Amino acid sequence: MSYRPTGLRRAARTCVALASAGSFVLAGASAATAAPIDLPFSGSSELGSSAPAAVVAPRLASVDNFRDVAGREAGYIGTGGLHVRQGVFYRANAITPSAEDLATLESLHLTAVYDLRTEAEIAANPNTLPSGVRYEKIQVLAADPSGDVASIATKEQALAYVQSGYRSTVSDSVSRAGFGELLTQLADTPGAQIFHCTAGKDRTGWASALLLSIAGVSRETIMEDYLLTNEYSAASIDAKVARIAAAKGQEYAEVYRLLLGVDASYLQAAFDELDNNYESFDSYLVDGLGLDVETIIKLKLKLLV
Repeated sequence: MSYRPTGLRRAARTCVALASAGSFVLAGASAATAAPIDLPFSGSSELGSSAPAAVVAPRLASVDNFRDVAGREAGYIGTGGLHVRQGVFYRANAITPSAEDLATLESLHLTAVYDLRTEAEIAANPNTLPSGVRYEKIQVLAADPSGDVASIATKEQALAYVQSGYRSTVSDSVSRAGFGELLTQLADTPGAQIFHCTAGKDRTGWASALLLSIAGVSRETIMEDYLLTNEYSAASIDAKVARIAAAKGQEYAEVYRLLLGVDASYLQAAFDELDNNYESFDSYLVDGLGLDVETIIKLKLKLLV
């Protein structure tokens, strides 16, 4: 649906609340710069209303790291005590659903899917998508993510390898351009949307962290959400570790487990890289990712209720 005049007034009040709560503010920016936005839901966005009813994202057995960016229950708490809106942005691993899970995805009325994988990853494991969904490939890595994995022999090396990759995600020009494009497309495209990579944890994890940060969600909560990959993908990670253990031994398999799941130090490495190189998160959005004020406001309006 599109905002009618009443919706625009609500949106304007939301922007004012966001600004007064210490959210993104730039000279010359105002709520009036935000164009009407099509949103995939109905309901009030009046400030001061009670918490929105919980919308539980479906669990997909064949796409095990599929989930709502907004979180479970009633959505995470963001700027000004507003909740992150559910049913707007979804995240996932490679979308290779069973027939039953494909039908579930159909029911979400998705408008667009953004694939953050490399060409080689896509060719090895192509998506199966609901009909009528726009598919976009967005490059967010300058090189193959597998890199020099074969040379990793210890847990310390595994941790250092992934941490380095996360720092590069923040600083590399290809990554910054790609994530800037993703956020712009998410802002400009109406309806429910989904973004994903191969495991739905690293590239997808950073994209989700960016959206939640824009919504004003605390870093503590963002970290807790990030670590949910280890819960959602537990069965598939354990199965892969078991196969590796059978071939190369349990000790090596436990090293590789660190590459299959997530660790708090990974996301922290990205946040540290951001903090060390930019004056603020807002500076990273503008100077690092090339976003304009209107795009950021659009995302805030889509994200918060």
